[in-house]
Amino acid sequence: MSNRSLLRAGTVLNQGAVRKLIRNVAFGDSGSAMHTFDQATLDATGAFLTSELLRLDQRDYLPLVQTFWKRDIDLRSDVTMGDEQSGFINTGWAAAGGVNPTGINWASQNANALPRVQLDAGLTTKPLRPWTLGVEYTVFDLANAQRIGRPIDATQVDVMEQKWDMDVDQMVAIGDTGVSAYGMYNNPAVTPYNVDAGASGNLAWSTKTPSEILNDVNTLLNAVWVASAVAQVPEDLRLPTLQFGYIASTPVSTAGTMSILEYVATNCISYAANGQKLRIFPSKWLDGRGASSSDRMVAYTRRENFIRYPLVPKAMTPVQYRGIWQSSTYFGRLGEVELVYPGTVGYADGI
Repeated sequence: MSNRSLLRAGTVLNQGAVRKLIRNVAFGDSGSAMHTFDQATLDATGAFLTSELLRLDQRDYLPLVQTFWKRDIDLRSDVTMGDEQSGFINTGWAAAGGVNPTGINWASQNANALPRVQLDAGLTTKPLRPWTLGVEYTVFDLANAQRIGRPIDATQVDVMEQKWDMDVDQMVAIGDTGVSAYGMYNNPAVTPYNVDAGASGNLAWSTKTPSEILNDVNTLLNAVWVASAVAQVPEDLRLPTLQFGYIASTPVSTAGTMSILEYVATNCISYAANGQKLRIFPSKWLDGRGASSSDRMVAYTRRENFIRYPLVPKAMTPVQYRGIWQSSTYFGRLGEVELVYPGTVGYADGI
């Protein structure tokens, strides 16, 4: 059977949806040249050889991606596209006491030398780097997409949105070594420590009792509380995926009335101090993030005045026409995580 006959036997080729890209030239029985297309060409257009008996789902299924930056951190809302840096001021102060220089500022009615406040302001800046990604297609691509009912322009925008989410998620979590940027889970301003071994002699939570796991969490929460001048007990806890799955699915006792996750959230010092459950969620970015590639646990409080991320929302240029091409560029600015009070964040490795 000839190549031409094969195309007619039980298959239909959406010829109008195939780009005008000739990969090879083959010859039929009559010796005349005919166009053939390799799989890469067909895949690029979204047009395929389909059986007449095939019920094709016209939706595009992009790769599975899940991001959590919207859940884990507040955004700094005052940055704009015209800003190249974001910054904040940490102000330290000193004030001598009255009769006792280290005590309360008691004053005498006859005193003529009064103590005054001393200030020390420090500026912290982070770059706001430009981010761009283009969407581009030809008028033939649009016509082909219309012919087969699969909008190539909308699909490209969906891909762009997914890439934006992935890039922001990485910058929030761990930054980017290519630009020497750090995130909320690996910031050098925070000194990590290792959890204690349990009765079994191991650090891993899978070998510890529920009370030992609770002790690990309370130790981290208490360390952050002290580092924040006893001003803030963390309200959020992020765990590696395996450890979160373990405590979420393992009951505290054989009665099975409560998981270790619920037990920790309602019995830690955060619940006692803040009057609400500790917000515990998993994060893929903590797997192997600790010292010697161990898993890391992070405690902090999601609040803009403690920790935040400067993000300039993306915008787009008007659609530009160049010959048969139509293109538009999406752009924004990605900052670096700002630890306004590094003492309100803590890391514990080895769990």
